[in-house]
Amino acid sequence: MPTPTRRSFLASLAAAGAATPLVARAHHATRAPVPPQKILVLGGTGFLGPHFVRAALANGHTVTLFNRGKTNPGLFADLEQLRGDREQGDLAALRGRTFDAIVDTSGYVPAHVEATAKLFAESARHYQFISSVSVYDGFGERAATITEASPVSTVDDADIAQVNTIRQAMPFYGPLKARCEAAAETAMPGRVSGIRPGLIVGPGDSSDRFTWWPVRIDRGGEVMAPGDPDGQVQFLDVRDLAEWMLHCIEHNVTGVFNADGFAGRVSMQDVLCACKCATANAVTLTWAGEQFLADNKVGPWMTMPLWIPRDGRSVVDNARAIASGLRFRPIGDTVRDTLHWARTERGDRPFQGTGLAAERERELLAKWHAAAKPRAQPGTGR
Repeated sequence: MPTPTRRSFLASLAAAGAATPLVARAHHATRAPVPPQKILVLGGTGFLGPHFVRAALANGHTVTLFNRGKTNPGLFADLEQLRGDREQGDLAALRGRTFDAIVDTSGYVPAHVEATAKLFAESARHYQFISSVSVYDGFGERAATITEASPVSTVDDADIAQVNTIRQAMPFYGPLKARCEAAAETAMPGRVSGIRPGLIVGPGDSSDRFTWWPVRIDRGGEVMAPGDPDGQVQFLDVRDLAEWMLHCIEHNVTGVFNADGFAGRVSMQDVLCACKCATANAVTLTWAGEQFLADNKVGPWMTMPLWIPRDGRSVVDNARAIASGLRFRPIGDTVRDTLHWARTERGDRPFQGTGLAAERERELLAKWHAAAKPRAQPGTGR
């Protein structure tokens, strides 16, 4: 099995579903009221979708969902839900309908996005496409600052021609997301918000890409922490993303935006200390160096969630999104609410492919401490 990169890690999580999330806790400054709108959500029952739907309903908007009815089918039973399947070209339920805004949380294939955007090109005011920072060429493979003007990855037309399902799209995840953005903009020029999130985390995230840390630290004891404590990390609470998505629709904010944390620099140590503050159990963090982790085949992204080695530490510039209304809740809130969700809804199912297994962690800690012991000096008796 090839070593996962940050790009492949994000791509493998893109279609992950989620349990019913907690209702977002109000934390932003009160925004000016806006007229109610009719919003169509393509998807809407996975991880991000429910948070957006709840935020829209709380602001008095009318929300309609369009999906296959397979993910969390009992969710939002009181809302209008239209059935169809973009992979099968089945958009019949959407024909003749009008909406103020379309929110596309489930577009992975350019032809699918093109078809839905064209369908509403004459009637909708706004098309919002949820893309990914994985569109950027070489993202997570070298130290760089990523702006919206950074080059995006490309894919051959011959490869695109073979793609019609989410599963087929995954090997070309980043380049196809970039093509999807272009397809939406071509169909509805000047009326598209292309949002490129980084790592989306929080209550309801069944991928465990962030949840592992609050849960592991809540167990207490000695915890192996990765690399340098001051290493920068970025992620975005799903509720902050959902609220900003709604803000963009309400105020017709268009263009391409990186959506990632934070308002200031956040380190891995900051995050793990926030996890310590969320538990009453005694915790000790032991920071293992990058070379030690590499020598012992402890990889970033999955085995050590959030960790980015120095050589691949791409930093996402979020200045445009912040200037356009993106706000962040305290990291401690994200940790606390994620841990509460894990305790009450996630349950005790094993972490699959994410984080260190308990026995493996104990072995690595013993090995790290043994290597750190001073050598006995001749003639000293030690």
